[in-house]
Amino acid sequence: MDPKNALPCVPLPRLRSAVEASWDRRTAYLGACRAGNPALGQCYPTARVVQWFFPHFEIAAGEVDTGSTLECHFWNIDPRCNPPMHVDLTWQQFEQGSKVIQFEILDRRALGDSPPTIERCRLLLERVLIQLAQ
Repeated sequence: MDPKNALPCVPLPRLRSAVEASWDRRTAYLGACRAGNPALGQCYPTARVVQWFFPHFEIAAGEVDTGSTLECHFWNIDPRCNPPMHVDLTWQQFEQGSKVIQFEILDRRALGDSPPTIERCRLLLERVLIQLAQ
C-alpha cells in the first residue's frame, strides 16, 4: 500500500461507507467476527486504507479501556489540525463508555506488518476500490 498512489478527492463519509461494506472475517484480526459488531478486529487494516486515501494522516496505536478489558486499537490522526483530529472508523466495535487511556503515533516507515496483516490490508483496499468504483 503505497501512499504515493493515493486517490485524492474521496470524501471521508463515502470512504467510510465503502470500508464498512468491505469488512468480513478475512479482513479482521484473527478472523474476529461477532454478530452485530462488523467493526470488530478491523481497526488496523481500516487505518491503513484510510491512510492510503489520506496520506497526511498518521496511524495511532493505543489502549482502550472498555470497563471490563483493555484492548489494543488503531485509528488515524490528522496532525495538520490544531488540535490534531482523531479519525476512527472502527470505534463502534467498543462498548459505550469505553475510553482511550494512552496512545502513540506510529512511524509509518517502521510498521513491520506481518505477511497476514499485509494481506488483510491489501484485501480491504482492493474491496474498497471496487466499492468506490460502483
